[in-house]
Amino acid sequence: MAAAATITVPSRLTALQQDYALADTMALLRAMIQQEFAGRIAVVSSFGAESAVLLHLVAQIDPSTPVLFLNTGKLFGETLRYRDRLQDLLGLTDLRAIGPHPKDRDALDPEGSLWSKNPDACCNFRKTMPLSRAMEGFDAWITGRKRFQTDDRADMEPIELVGARYRINPLADWSQADLDRYMIEHHLPAHPLVRDGYLSIGCMSCTSRVKEGEDPRAGRWRGQDKTECGIHLDSFTDGGGI
Repeated sequence: MAAAATITVPSRLTALQQDYALADTMALLRAMIQQEFAGRIAVVSSFGAESAVLLHLVAQIDPSTPVLFLNTGKLFGETLRYRDRLQDLLGLTDLRAIGPHPKDRDALDPEGSLWSKNPDACCNFRKTMPLSRAMEGFDAWITGRKRFQTDDRADMEPIELVGARYRINPLADWSQADLDRYMIEHHLPAHPLVRDGYLSIGCMSCTSRVKEGEDPRAGRWRGQDKTECGIHLDSFTDGGGI
């Protein structure tokens, strides 16, 4: 049985990529939520700078689609208030705030300063481990990643396979202009920190303003050789790190 499953999952990935190669964003999302992974798919959202676009698209299809929100315990207050505002505005009925287990926090970061010593380890127990637990019961997850954001994301596919789960990137080929236009057309509120120069928003301790001419994620882990928290790396699996 295990050998058959190993063959089947990659084969299905190829079939999905072929079947939806020409699908636009809404068609892809609708098919993934209502047909291919009905009842077995979730959105993972940071409620960051551009999150309103993806959440608005999903809400039009099914506002009861589970939305997993990683509350690391280090977020800006503005992000928490923005989450509440979007949930009310979009009518999201299954928003799940997940975070680090108290035992992990006590054992791994009792002083709350791990981010300054080992940001990878901090991301792992505050994001990877909680998301890994929360993803149990889901076969696929939807992200808001775009190719233009970083070099590491430049080659992403709209449908990918990470471990045994499918990762759906419906906004992969959207540009910043596309996002801005959509926000305006649908009267979506921007994250309050965007006007202050925060173009990619994560934890307070590891997020800074983006300077003119920098890529949108330049303010994340500034000065370090780190561009991802880990949840979007191909090494993220059921028991692995984010």
